[in-house]
Amino acid sequence: MLALLLTSCGATQQAAGPTSAPATSAPAPTSGPTPIPTPRPNEFVNPVLDQNFPDPDVLKVGDTYYAYATESGSVTIQTARSSDLVEWQMLGNALIVLPPWVKPGFDWAPDVSLAADGKTFVMYFTARDAASDKQCIGAATSDTPEGPFKYVGDKPLVCQVEQGGSIDPSSFVDEDGTRYMLWKNDGNCCGMDTYIYIQKVSGDGLMLEGEPTKLIKNDKPWEDGLVEAPTLWKHGGKYYLFYSANNYAGVDYATGYAMADTITGPYTKPSKEPLLASDLKHGAALGPGGQDVVLDKKGQTWLVFHSWDPTATYRRLMLEQLEWQGDTPVVKGPDRGPQPKP
Repeated sequence: MLALLLTSCGATQQAAGPTSAPATSAPAPTSGPTPIPTPRPNEFVNPVLDQNFPDPDVLKVGDTYYAYATESGSVTIQTARSSDLVEWQMLGNALIVLPPWVKPGFDWAPDVSLAADGKTFVMYFTARDAASDKQCIGAATSDTPEGPFKYVGDKPLVCQVEQGGSIDPSSFVDEDGTRYMLWKNDGNCCGMDTYIYIQKVSGDGLMLEGEPTKLIKNDKPWEDGLVEAPTLWKHGGKYYLFYSANNYAGVDYATGYAMADTITGPYTKPSKEPLLASDLKHGAALGPGGQDVVLDKKGQTWLVFHSWDPTATYRRLMLEQLEWQGDTPVVKGPDRGPQPKP
């Protein structure tokens, strides 16, 4: 059985620094892993991007997919491009110049969406607010999905200092065109509860409207001290809030979901267990989280997420099919073997 033991100073991305948390030990399996069959031309195997690419967000623009991820090395916001969700080409730094309120080195969990004008791309990102020394959320725009994005404003867009800060922004546009931002208060940094929030934003995505609403909190045993990384998806007239929970730097980190009939809830968590959890027997996924949902060119839903590599030193980009059994989302996997391509 694979084991993964990581150092951590709290169940939050802050323990990771700009890249990833080091492993104190990652014992090898007692026997070698089963060889993975060579995929045929119409198949793929995970990971789809075998390098440090945490907290992935994927945006489809025409027939091209763009992926964005937490900083790595000198790259503040990583960017990659694909035509099929399987083969990825790394691009440049999507956010070269940081806003004046940012203390560099803690830039996480970007989200990119298309504004209401149909031509401007809006990036939300998490960064360290120098004044409060808490993680907060900023915004930037670009005329192209590749960037570089230019920051907007001289202060954070969301910064709940009294609740430990604000991280993991995510955008959602409802069927009537109303735009929203979701995020998590970073309360676990300071011994407080964590909540997933939602709030309306303007058509350009750069101004908050109304007041934020709490959707869910950490209240299931498997979630331990936090919920984070929200992704809102609408299917069959219902709202599905996918999220990650537990300590990101270990095998208990996993992906769950809640559902509601209206966008502001109330949300219920139908299952006592995660939707996607570590596969300790085969090592197909270790600490799967930071998820996003994307449609392939056939209209099928897929879950993209990160998972620790076998040495527990970096988080790789993974892809699994997301199916629907009535009102219930089901992930096919995690699987080490070949799967049909999107």
